[in-house]
Amino acid sequence: MSKEIEKNMLRQRAKKMPVVTDEMWKEVNQEYREFVGEYLSAQNHSPQTRKQYTSGLRHFGYFLLNSLNNKPMHELTKRDMLRYMSFLKDRGMSSSGINFKKACVSSLMNYIENFIADEVKTYSSFRNLTRGLPAIPKNQVYEKIKVTYDEYKEMMDILEKDKNYLGMAWLATAFNVGARRSEIIQFKTSILKDPFPEDKSFIMSHNVRLKGSGEDGKIEPYMIDKEAYDYMKLWVEKRGYESDYIFTTKHNGVFGQMSSSWADYFCSENLSYILNRRINPHLFKASCITYLLEQGVKLEMVSKYIAHHSDVSTTIQHYDLRDFEEERNNIFG
Repeated sequence: MSKEIEKNMLRQRAKKMPVVTDEMWKEVNQEYREFVGEYLSAQNHSPQTRKQYTSGLRHFGYFLLNSLNNKPMHELTKRDMLRYMSFLKDRGMSSSGINFKKACVSSLMNYIENFIADEVKTYSSFRNLTRGLPAIPKNQVYEKIKVTYDEYKEMMDILEKDKNYLGMAWLATAFNVGARRSEIIQFKTSILKDPFPEDKSFIMSHNVRLKGSGEDGKIEPYMIDKEAYDYMKLWVEKRGYESDYIFTTKHNGVFGQMSSSWADYFCSENLSYILNRRINPHLFKASCITYLLEQGVKLEMVSKYIAHHSDVSTTIQHYDLRDFEEERNNIFG
């Protein structure tokens, strides 16, 4: 298979749902918009989850407008919900994506059933219409293939030739530190204020908001190794402007903190073409963890200090990509 064909295959993804702008949102019936506002204000979502639920509920509202003549919620039927599932499926959305959109609407309908139905007469018999819908068949997903150390070095070499210092800093941090895309962008230049100590293999970052529910979520520092530190410092020295944040880009002519979506574009439009296979930001945490485990670092240490998991079972189930080929060969001795 030629590299050109492989590159074309990398682009075979679902059509991205359009952003429902504030102007578009105003066209959706007022009652639905009020329900969504009440529901979101009553939840204890993390900022990222709130953003995702807001997007999901706006998409459903715009579907009501365009496909169901802006029906109020109390007039919806299960058949209408099936139409929405078919609409998402026809866009090529993955089963996990469809299930998330369904979960957004289901949560809103639970809220209406539990809190609105007792007070609004037209909703007195309202029930969650997502209950009892056929399960979404799981479609084929991309196999999670670890990024090896050799592949990491190959990407770094190409980025260095391109003089892509921001890309090098991001990749070195993602592969060596194991932070998620939303965590990497929180790292501040204060990390670099002191020289890297000669007698240590790492320094601690400031506290970072990790994955978790609520406004605060889980707050912990990350261990920064020397390689990640050096490439962070190189980028900050090369970029030519001051900022509180290490990972910065230009927005409307102003330099500021990078958005988490930058990593999606960087991986799909840069790193994927270097390795000629699909690369996404979520792959690097597992690759970092797997590489350290392959080097003999104890699972408990990696789980606690790199993965930041409270239970090693989470690390094993979702982030350990070792194939254990040698061990499997010894099973039957």
